[in-house]
Amino acid sequence: MEKVASVKGFNDILPPDSKGWEKLEAYLRNTFNLYGFSELRLPILEKTELFSRSIGEVTDIVEKEMYSFTDKGGTSITMRPEGTASAVRCIIEHKLYALEPQLKLFYIGPMFRYERPQKGRLRQFHQAGCEIFGSDSPKAEFELLMMLNDILTGLGIQSVKIEINSLGCPKCRPSFRKAILNFLSDKKGVLCGDCEKRIEANPLRVLDCKVERCRETTKNAPVTTEYLCEECDDHWKKLLKLLDDAGLSYTINSRLVRGLDYYTKTAFEFTSTYLGAQSAVAAGGRYNNLVEELGGPSIPAVGFGIGLERLMLLIPDENKKNKEFKVFTAYIGNTAFNKASEVTSSIREAGIPCEFDYDGKSLKSQMRRADKLGCSLVVIIGEDEIARRKAAVKNLNEKTQQEVDFENLINFIIKTAR
Repeated sequence: MEKVASVKGFNDILPPDSKGWEKLEAYLRNTFNLYGFSELRLPILEKTELFSRSIGEVTDIVEKEMYSFTDKGGTSITMRPEGTASAVRCIIEHKLYALEPQLKLFYIGPMFRYERPQKGRLRQFHQAGCEIFGSDSPKAEFELLMMLNDILTGLGIQSVKIEINSLGCPKCRPSFRKAILNFLSDKKGVLCGDCEKRIEANPLRVLDCKVERCRETTKNAPVTTEYLCEECDDHWKKLLKLLDDAGLSYTINSRLVRGLDYYTKTAFEFTSTYLGAQSAVAAGGRYNNLVEELGGPSIPAVGFGIGLERLMLLIPDENKKNKEFKVFTAYIGNTAFNKASEVTSSIREAGIPCEFDYDGKSLKSQMRRADKLGCSLVVIIGEDEIARRKAAVKNLNEKTQQEVDFENLINFIIKTAR
């Protein structure tokens, strides 16, 4: 019978790599909690209109990349391609904004986009995101940028660059739109097919094109920060001063417009040269109008998403290794199993992971398995040990062995674990 393989771009995460993922997710959750963010658990499926209304009809995500289908009730459903729209839908539906004037939320989970699978970019990928609702202060962006920098530094990731830009707001963007349309008026026929369509629908997106001839053609295009209204310009300058005062280095990238229509004012990316053409590790920005556009009250907001696959590619190998203290209970002969099972349960009750062999193999075989599992201690129990009420405890890290009374065994293991 022919075997069934996984869907292209939907990868399994296997042991021991899954331990590294577990460690990364725990680290992110701990950091988000330290900064005062609470977790949202969002559904994978949403109504398609949520993303077409929020992300924008003329975007690569909506036009080419969404996994959408009609369910049995005739509703168009989409597997979420990003988290911000779902988070906004959630706070509107449950009126979470009424609980706290400055709401800080995070989520971790899979997202789905139909793209050509490549390094750090899969069709099912995992993302952690943070959103701050209720503040229009540049200090909100500043805190997110500082937290992201802390996360990457804490993971031992180096050679990461912060790129930022300001996209303006509905008040000042029309003047930039007029300038970019004027600039592009004689470029038709030179740009790629996608950009030809974008000129009328969303000319700002032309600056985001990765096609080399489009980038070359638009290298002297107008810069968004030269068309900011007084409010946006003040916000932009205050953010740059906060970053300067904190000593956080950044690069102003006038081509950074992000691939989503909902951004206003600040947009930013953390990029790494180690990831090739798809260099963004984390990205986000401000979206002050999205809550209202999706049916909620007028609430300013800012957030980011960070790709976990890309993080895993950048984390040094030594920081991925599982350093968990584990014990293996080895028993000699089936008559010793009952005592070994009792000891194993007591070790686990003390909060220490403990393994044993199901098949009662030789002691040598059990020792090899303990070593392969990365256990630090092996508790050896046989008929002799039961008669003397002492277990033989072998420390695989220090290559030592000693006898420990059964009544003192758990305290000895806890002390060793520390």
